Amino acid sequence: MLKNTVETKEGEEPKVLTDPYRLYNLDVFEYELDVPMTLYGSIPVLVAPDAKSTVGVFWHNPSETFVDIETKADGSKKSHWLSESGVLDLFFLVDSDYYVHKEATELGLYVKDEQGKDFDGWCWPGSSSYVDFTSLKARRWWSGLFRYEKYEGSTKHLYTWNDMNEPSVFNGPEVSMRKGCSNLDGVEHREWHNLYGYYLQQASMEGQLVRQLPHALTEKDADIPVTSSMVRPFVLSRAFYAGSQRFGAIWTGDNTAEWGHLKYATKMLLSMSVAGLTFVGADVGGFFGNPDTELLTRWYQAATLQPFFRGHAHHDSNRREPWLFGEPHTSRLRDAIRTRYALLPYIYTLFQACSAKGLPVMRPLWMHFAQNPESFTEEDEFLLGQDLLVKPITSAGVTETSVFLPGDVWYAVFDGYKRYVGGKTHDAVPAPLEYSPVFQRGGSVLPRKNRVRRSSVLMKNDPLTLVVALDSKSQAHGSLYLDDEQSFAYEKDSAFTQVQYAVDRDGMTSTIVHKQFVSAVWIERVEIVGFQGKTPSRVLLADQTPLETQYDAVRDVLVVRKPGVLAADAWTLHFQW
Repeated sequence: MLKNTVETKEGEEPKVLTDPYRLYNLDVFEYELDVPMTLYGSIPVLVAPDAKSTVGVFWHNPSETFVDIETKADGSKKSHWLSESGVLDLFFLVDSDYYVHKEATELGLYVKDEQGKDFDGWCWPGSSSYVDFTSLKARRWWSGLFRYEKYEGSTKHLYTWNDMNEPSVFNGPEVSMRKGCSNLDGVEHREWHNLYGYYLQQASMEGQLVRQLPHALTEKDADIPVTSSMVRPFVLSRAFYAGSQRFGAIWTGDNTAEWGHLKYATKMLLSMSVAGLTFVGADVGGFFGNPDTELLTRWYQAATLQPFFRGHAHHDSNRREPWLFGEPHTSRLRDAIRTRYALLPYIYTLFQACSAKGLPVMRPLWMHFAQNPESFTEEDEFLLGQDLLVKPITSAGVTETSVFLPGDVWYAVFDGYKRYVGGKTHDAVPAPLEYSPVFQRGGSVLPRKNRVRRSSVLMKNDPLTLVVALDSKSQAHGSLYLDDEQSFAYEKDSAFTQVQYAVDRDGMTSTIVHKQFVSAVWIERVEIVGFQGKTPSRVLLADQTPLETQYDAVRDVLVVRKPGVLAADAWTLHFQW
């Protein structure tokens, strides 16, 4: 919820005032909470959702921008945008023996200072120069550095992490580059500041593609010739701008091992997701400081259900690998991690929808439940896709909590699939340290892989369990997306398979939407939740083969064992009553 940033006018109710929201990418050391300060990245978009419609404004200006918010007497809001201009981690040690610096200097690829010389700033290597990534020539040169003959010791399994790319300059104003510096076209840094990290991430992503080509590219090559057999890149960046979602993942920067930072991670990630930046996450456990076992456990339980999941800490922080804490803490952390791996088929399907349709992976409640007014003010819960609702626990000592559940019916995933009626707030929902509340939406079908492996690669051909949660009409729908999980064949050759699931009282069907990818994945189990004691007497395959079933009356779950059908095929289960 945006806070007011302007004075209260005479005759109006007092308002909470803050400084203007500032959009200016900076390296912020130990950032504060609950203030509209600048951070590592920015997307100049303002979204105003409503039950009937949603409107927004995108201010396409990468220079420093301030935004004021004013709430009028009638409850409406007004925004005022002010940019410095109306025009549109990476640094190199200054060392003539360093071949990368030598090449960049000889080619004239560095940002220039006010006197036209290569800008010299101070960062981790010491005296450093900064490549002008706004230049296509510089980006092509940078991408060429990823080629195996240039990047000694690199392999096809080596990926990239772009840090300090706001850009960070330790001895510069606000730990950044002076605004009077210029790019290779003579345009001052103030004009393109927020684009620096954007272009660096783009160049790094392109570098992982160029290293797979038979030759390097130059600025004369407008496009990169991507083929179906090429391996997809992965680049993690701290700085970002509108459009950065095309190049890789983003994390929220140097947070702290405090409960407040865990709480605000949800708000930050939802804001970024709504603005189009969907592959996002926060450092699990906080970058600075040392989380106690309770905080770390709660952070894992939240972060494993967010798009980008990574543990990361300052070098002065204590080691915090899950196995270091002993029981029962290690088991709790392990369970959270295993939950994420089990849900990877669902999460992968969500990312495909994100790529094809722009739908965020992590969503605010109002995106799907605008009919419930409470959804617009709920910031402490989030949806993973449309079908999982997550309520992170963000305070110490909590063993139960209140949860607002919109819509029709929900089932508590970790509490025996206990049924909850939607459209209301439920108090005293169990939240022991073993789990945080997670609910599956009634009317959904979730694909899971429950076998425990050492990596997701080893899970590739593992069988699926389909968890069906029935709504109040005993119906459910879902989908599954399959491809080779590594190449561009899905895009260049349409080599993927999409299926849709539909469940009603007559049975369950799998319908092929698109099939140009052959998969060995098969259906091992179907778990149907919500029959409320009235279960089918038999479940048959389409060819009338009866299947083994077992009903758990305590959890109200009907388990259909080993249908044995392929996940990429069309099939039908018939219910006999």
